[in-house]
Formats: sequence, structure tokens, C-alpha cells
Amino acid sequence: MHSNSLSNKPLIYVVDDEKDITRMICHELSQYDFEVESFATGHALKQALEKRTPQLCLIDLGLPDMDGMNLIKPLSEQPNIGLVIISGRNSLPDRVLGLEFGADDFISKPFDPRELVARVKSVIRRLQPEAPAHQIETEELPAKIAFAHWIFDQATLTLTSTLTSTLSEDTSETEELSAAEAEILNIFLSKPKQILARERFMKEHTDPFDRSIDVRISRLRKKIEIDHKQPKIIKTVYGAGYIFTATINTQG
Repeated sequence: MHSNSLSNKPLIYVVDDEKDITRMICHELSQYDFEVESFATGHALKQALEKRTPQLCLIDLGLPDMDGMNLIKPLSEQPNIGLVIISGRNSLPDRVLGLEFGADDFISKPFDPRELVARVKSVIRRLQPEAPAHQIETEELPAKIAFAHWIFDQATLTLTSTLTSTLSEDTSETEELSAAEAEILNIFLSKPKQILARERFMKEHTDPFDRSIDVRISRLRKKIEIDHKQPKIIKTVYGAGYIFTATINTQG
């Protein structure tokens, strides 16, 4: 993908085949100094992504040529693109599935335009490492941190396992984290061996969909735990929150 070099304004792509809604979204976001482009199909969005990379995509699930969920998963592998679902399909399974696939937020139709702008700003802010939202009540962390059997590289959002491979000494397991997963891990790394209430994470994410925190922590566990069904690093303290049990060592 090519970077957005044509404008200093944050670029947002909107994919929704309801013209009234896309017109309203584009008008509202442009009032807040965003550059906005809209598309009626998932295929059109894919073509646009080959030319420019947006800061955020607003994706409807009910597209005429595909299920919007099919766009979420591959786009979530691009760590610097925010993903917000806008949909009339607001059942709990759809919400949870969207977040598990990598969406940063889920907005149900109909919605207030001001709420949409606030959610968009929040997601973009979280994706920028130097933004204030990443500094709330967390200490400055070093470039690399070792914990359990992992080394976390802040620059690349990559985890590298220190466990010796049974197949080859040159083979090491790596995991790439999304921006949201890295933010949660940083909160744990800045407060190891302390019980952190779920509200602590919700304050960082300003996400009104309460269960999204549990979903994201579950996704992080799947990447760092040997057995995510019996977690040893991130433990749930029932009725209180979570605790990061590993000892951490700075790598400079």
C-alpha cells in the first residue's frame, strides 16, 4: 500500500452503499478537517487501498458485493489503519465477531453524527504513539522489554519468543500485535503484579462497548500465553480485574 502523501489532513475511507448515510458521514467529518472518500462496494475500497493508505476505514457490514467482515480481518493486519464498523446488524455476536476480527470500534445504525466524529477521533488518537491517550497514567517504557518467554519490541509492536525451538536453533516464534493489543500490553507492563480494574482499560480506550476490553485481552492472551485457556501471565481476578504476573526486564 502507498502512503497518504497528497494531504496533511487525516484520510478516512467510508464504504457503505446507503448514499444518504455516506453523504452525511462525509459532510460531518469534513467539518472537522478530515479528508473523506466514500465507496459503495468492498471491491471499490480494495482498489482505493492500492493507491492510498487511510488513517481509518468506516466499514458497513451489509455491502452489495460482500460481507463487510471479509474486509475487517485483512485490514486489521495493517497496524496503522483504524477500523470502525458501522452497521444495522448490532447483535452481540456481530459486535464480538467484529472486534475479534480486529475492528477498533462498532457503531450501530442509526447514530448521532457527533458520536461518530468522537469515536473516529478516539481511534485515530489511539493509533498515534505520541498522542496523550497513550500516556495517561503509564510510565515511559524502554524500547524493548523482556517478560516470561517474550521480548517485546515497542518500535515494531513485535513479540519474539526466547524459547528454544525443537526444530532449529535459528527458528524463533514471533507475534505481531495490533496497536490496540500493544496498548493493553503496555498498560500491563507499566503496572506489573498489580490488580488493574477493567475500568482502567476502558478509560484508556474510551470504548462504550464494554465487552471489547475482554475480547482484546483474550486476543492478547492467545498470542502470549502457552495455553490461553489456562493463562499464567495475564490472570483474571474475579470481581476485581486483571493482574500481569510476569517479572519484566528492560532491554534498553
